[in-house]
Order: sequence, then structure tokens, then C-alpha cells
Amino acid sequence: MNKNPTVRTTVTLPAELLAATDKAISQGKAKNRNEFLAQAIKNELEAIKRAEIDAALAEMAQDPEYQAQVLKMEAEFAVGSWEALQLGESPT
Repeated sequence: MNKNPTVRTTVTLPAELLAATDKAISQGKAKNRNEFLAQAIKNELEAIKRAEIDAALAEMAQDPEYQAQVLKMEAEFAVGSWEALQLGESPT
């Protein structure tokens, strides 16, 4: 049983994109058009997801409540970090 079933679809592309795709395939960048297009779509979806995550992180960075939590955590870890540094510097 195929874990990733495929669905046949039709796409309409500008001629120059199809020619560039065929050139990339002839250079060994993909086995065929299907593989090339599937990988291109996957890459684009990953880029969209990364952009969404980046936007969410940027929004969090502007959130005063989040900033307060970060400062509190930094203060709580400061003592442990200082102790760890001192232990690492002490002669054995």
C-alpha cells in the first residue's frame, strides 16, 4: 500500500517555465516533470510555513507580556548559569 498516494492533475505553465523545467531535468536535477514540480511545490509550501513562523515570532517579540516572561526566565537562569561557569573554571 502506497503511503503517499498520488493524484493526477493538469497544470498550465508559461512556456518559459516549462522549458526551464525540462532543462533542469536534462541536467539531472529531477527524474521527470512530476518529480520536479512536486519538489518545487514542497519547497514553496515549506517557505510559506517558515514565513508564517517568522511572522509569529516577530509578533511575539513585540508582545510586552512575552518580553516580561523572557526577562523573568533570564533572571531565573542567571544564577544557575553563573554557578555552572564557576564550576567549569575551578581547578580539579
